Amino acid sequence: MFDVLNPYSAAMPMVKPVPKAGTSAAALGATGGAAGGAAGGAAMSEPPSTSTLASGYGGPDRRHRGRDASPWMTRMLDEIDYGMLLVTPEAEVSYMNHAARLELDGQHPLQLLGTTLRAHRALDVAPLYDALAAAQRGLRRLVTLGEGTQRVCVSVVPLPATQGQNDARVTLLVLGKRQVCEQLSVQGYARSVGLTPAETRVLEQLCAGARPGDVAARAGVAVSTVRTQIGSIRAKTGAGSIRELVRQVAVLPPLVGALRGGQAARA
Repeated sequence: MFDVLNPYSAAMPMVKPVPKAGTSAAALGATGGAAGGAAGGAAMSEPPSTSTLASGYGGPDRRHRGRDASPWMTRMLDEIDYGMLLVTPEAEVSYMNHAARLELDGQHPLQLLGTTLRAHRALDVAPLYDALAAAQRGLRRLVTLGEGTQRVCVSVVPLPATQGQNDARVTLLVLGKRQVCEQLSVQGYARSVGLTPAETRVLEQLCAGARPGDVAARAGVAVSTVRTQIGSIRAKTGAGSIRELVRQVAVLPPLVGALRGGQAARA
């Protein structure tokens, strides 16, 4: 049992429901912090078993049919640069990848309390519950949570029931990004095309939405200097405009996972 808030009550009183399939919105009560997030992430390091996959055709080489792919699936999901979670109808998180553990910080619209997923704002409780309830009916939803710079879109995807599962579905949540270009992705791209440190700083700010005048003011240099640096960046990257330059970085594969893996290998 756990204390939650009832989103459909005007006074939002505290209640103690017993989680069941087909949960009410109360199981998704808002919370103002990220208490228990780290503890919850530690208990969710492995994805669901893939033994049912191993029972079918295992690819071109049938000799590997019986091999358990779970460890490889865990590593694969951790390399994806989008936060992904598997949740029950009661909003209990059964798995989350590395990106999700990083994303669910104290400012994210979604918070973990132990292993229970909660909405940070009371206004987001009902939309989140409605989307999870729709997933139990096999419907996909895209919900927008949070506000301002912390505004995030979350894709709510119902997963097919596994063999022998007759009741509640498990739902996949894919977290949208709070910024267009990740800093490590920008830095990795800058190294790959040979940008100078000053050009890299300019590229980071452009990808964050700053204009050349803003970049110049922050660096304490003339706008003409920044425009010269942008011209050099465009020449090295082949970008025809600032918009195209930002797009090149935005569509990069997930370099965050690759850099994290390299650091782990050197440790």
